Order: sequence, then structure tokens, then C-alpha cells
Amino acid sequence: MSTTLFDLNGRTALVTGSARGIGYCLAEGLGAAGAAVIVNGRQAAAVEDAVARLRDRGIAAHGSVFDVADEAAVAAAFQAFDRQGLEIDVLVNNAGIQHRQPMLELDVKDWQRVIDTNLTAAFLVGREAARRMVARGRGGKIVNIGSLTSEAARATVAPYTVAKGGIKMLSRAMAAEWAQFNIQANSIGPGYILTDMNTALVNNPQFDAWVKASNPAQRWGKPEELVGTAVYLASAASDYVNGQIIYVDGGWLAVL
Repeated sequence: MSTTLFDLNGRTALVTGSARGIGYCLAEGLGAAGAAVIVNGRQAAAVEDAVARLRDRGIAAHGSVFDVADEAAVAAAFQAFDRQGLEIDVLVNNAGIQHRQPMLELDVKDWQRVIDTNLTAAFLVGREAARRMVARGRGGKIVNIGSLTSEAARATVAPYTVAKGGIKMLSRAMAAEWAQFNIQANSIGPGYILTDMNTALVNNPQFDAWVKASNPAQRWGKPEELVGTAVYLASAASDYVNGQIIYVDGGWLAVL
């Protein structure tokens, strides 16, 4: 099979929340496959540093500082892309936050903050990207980052679980409306991945042991192990794949 199916040369990818962690790894992977990438985050210094590191790798990279949960900021960012001639062919909705607290103690403001950042933001950014994909008439790719909690709940992370379950269904809703325009919208559901967000869990001996014992792979995943799936969903190889979620979890859900 020709590797040109996975070639992203000539495409531009916006990856939200990509100044570090999984987002940066995905931006780097898409760039290595040939895409120009737009790094997003809320801190200008972090975005600039990520752009510089990508450029050092020979990747065409741009930076865009905006809050993905702010509707006006998202609209302004896309207007800026329009002025710069940056036409986004691939959107990866990766930005997300976590808040661990039992529901009986959970304030609505913390609930809303997680829902806004992890779910509503994917709608806001996805809508702006899709409007332009439709207008250009050549389709596009949307990759929404879900989670194991898109499928299975865990105690103390209710808003995250609800948001990531929503990501699975948002991808299907996008597919239902936008497939006619040759836009494919799918999700990736990472398992337990070694990231900054999970540092406290990795350093908890009991939780670390549970992850390794409950996963057939008997280990945590690495951010770079998500890249192949992201490139697949961003490329021509997945042109007839729509509204799906692919779990990259070492087999965790298979034995749940």
C-alpha cells in the first residue's frame, strides 16, 4: 500500500492545547508527516517556545494564542487565520483540563469550567473550522481527543467523564451534518498516558500499580503512541471513516 495515503504535505493542521503534552506530540507528528502546523495555547511564551522547537525540527509552524472556550476569541483567531492566508485542512481538538473531586462536593463553577474547556470548546473551534472547510469545497478532517472516559466512568472525575462522553457524540453529530461536505470527524480515546496532567497519578504507587495490573499491556502509554492514529485520521487513508472513536489504550477497554 502506498504511503502517500498518509502524506500530509500541502495541508495545514491546527492543534489546540499544543504548547506541551499530548498536543505538542500530535503537532510534531502531523508536522513530520508533512503538514504545516498551528500551535495553540493561552500562554504566549509557551506557544512561542513550542513553535521554535518545531521549526528546529524542520516543521513549518505558526503560533496562535487564544482561549478555546471563549467564543469571541475563537472567532477572532479564525479571522486572523483568514487574513494570514492560513487555510486549516485538519483540526485536532486536543485542549483539555481535569478536576478531581467527588460530585457531592463539586461546585457548579468547576463543573462548567471543565465542560466548557473539554467539550464546548471543541464545538466552537470545530464550527469555525468547518464553516471554512465547507466554503472552500475541498473537505477536511476533524480529530477530537476523547478518553477512556468516553466509554467508562470513574469516580471523582464526573465533569471530565461527561465532557469526554460528549466528545464521542459530538464527533458523530459533526459526521451526521458535515459528511456531505467531505468532512470527516472522528475521535481518539487515549488510555492512561504519561503526561503532565497525570503526574500525580503516576507518582501514586497504588494508582500506578492499578493501571499496570488492569491493562493487558501492563504499562502506561506514551504520548507518541497516539501519533499514528492521529496521522491516519488526518490523512486520505481515512476518507470513508466518519463519526468513529478509536481507543488507543493498550487493550484496557477490551478486558474491562
